[in-house]
Amino acid sequence: MEIRTMTINDYEAVYALWMSCTGMGLNNLDDSEEGIGRFLQRNPDTCFVAVDEDRIVGVIIAGNDGRRGYIYHTAVNPEYRKQGIGAALVESAMNVLKDCGINKVALVVFDRNEIGNAFWEKQGFSSREDLVYRNKAISEIIRIDT
Repeated sequence: MEIRTMTINDYEAVYALWMSCTGMGLNNLDDSEEGIGRFLQRNPDTCFVAVDEDRIVGVIIAGNDGRRGYIYHTAVNPEYRKQGIGAALVESAMNVLKDCGINKVALVVFDRNEIGNAFWEKQGFSSREDLVYRNKAISEIIRIDT
């Protein structure tokens, strides 16, 4: 198993991986090849894939705004779970973010995503009950739920 930096050439395999994982919340703009390409240009060193014999079996999309780190769309192929791949991806992203001077990392998980919430809790991420998450679309977005 190899953990390496993600490139846009990995997009097709990463997208297929996301689609194989229930609980992922994707959309047609941010998660398109163009959208992920823009994200990788801004965050070229903070996104990683796990590769087993040329097959992408895990991914973490992470970045920062210079103040906070953010993790998006972390997934491990269901056939490869419980092997430490997700934890290794998180560790890779957290180490790079720390090297960038980032001291705090945030992420959002759907409340109905029991597997995802259990994973993040095991990784030491706490739930914030004092916050209200808000967003506003400035372009028409179509959700693609798995």
